[in-house]
Amino acid sequence: MTSTRQIVRKTAAALLAAGALAVVAAPAAAQGRDPAYAAARANGTIGEKMDGYLGFVGSPSPTLKQLVDDLNIRRKASYADRARSQGVTIEEFAFTQGCLLISRTVAGEKYQAPDGSWQTRGAGPARVDPRCPSAG
Repeated sequence: MTSTRQIVRKTAAALLAAGALAVVAAPAAAQGRDPAYAAARANGTIGEKMDGYLGFVGSPSPTLKQLVDDLNIRRKASYADRARSQGVTIEEFAFTQGCLLISRTVAGEKYQAPDGSWQTRGAGPARVDPRCPSAG
C-alpha cells in the first residue's frame, strides 16, 4: 500500500520534472499585479493554506472575499489540469503545491501551520506538514 508521504514525494518529483514551477509562478504573477491582493498578503489578512489555496486570517471585506474566491477557483482549475496530466488527485497535487507555496512565503506573510493555526513567517523557514517533500 502506498503511503500519503510516498504519494506526495512522487507527486512533487513529477511536478518538478514537468515544470510545475510554472503552475505556481503564473497565478503568483497574476496575483502580484493586483494591489488589493498584495496589500492583503502584506497586512496578514490572507495567507497560504496547507491545502494549496488562500485562506482568510480574519474577516475579509466582500471585495477581498470575491478576489480570493476567484483566485482559488483559478488555482483549482490549474491544479485539476496538472493533476490529471500527472495521474494524481487534485487534492494530492494541491497539497504538494501548498507545501511549495508555504515554503515560499516571506517574512511577515501569514501561512497555515500543520496544526491549522495561522503563523507569521519569520526569518527562518516556515513550519510545514511532515508529509511535505522537503520536510523531515
